[in-house]
Amino acid sequence: MTSQTLNRGLRAYDVSGRLRGLRLRKKMRLVELALHTGLSAAMLSKLERGRLFPTLPTLLRIALVFGVGLDYFFTAGAARKSLGIVRQHERNRFAEKLGGRDVAWEFECLDFTATERRLNAYWVRFHKPGRPRAHQHDGGEFVHVLKGALTISIGGDDHALDAGDSIYFDSSLPHAYSASGHGHCEALVVTTA
Repeated sequence: MTSQTLNRGLRAYDVSGRLRGLRLRKKMRLVELALHTGLSAAMLSKLERGRLFPTLPTLLRIALVFGVGLDYFFTAGAARKSLGIVRQHERNRFAEKLGGRDVAWEFECLDFTATERRLNAYWVRFHKPGRPRAHQHDGGEFVHVLKGALTISIGGDDHALDAGDSIYFDSSLPHAYSASGHGHCEALVVTTA
């Protein structure tokens, strides 16, 4: 239990408000964030309501999901970074199941060290799911296929892309991905909010 002095000092950073703000901007539910971080939804709820203060490793697990650094939670807005370099060995790979059993894709954030971004860039390896699950989010999305072949269903229409092909679309429309052809598909995916 923290003393009142420490409690006041920690609350001044409004980590709970910043955590909740990040999650809501991405329109992510607590359960989804729990899947990405390995933390329980109950614990995340306590963190967002200010009932519990996160440890640095816990905060970093959450920060990596949203592509921000720890400094996001402890610096004034003007001091945040709009430049960032990400080395290949620094990236973490996450698996996305979209609520199903099978992994639909794996992704790595390519720009997480820049905490003030206007877009999000990812390296993605798409799998061949039994039945692709559709999702949607605010903003736009750009996909450039690096290897393999990819089918993207957007609003019920299928679009086949091969290595070297690109597509841009309104990501508020329901869309689903599926590696087509033989094996996996790798792509660069850029989203805006």
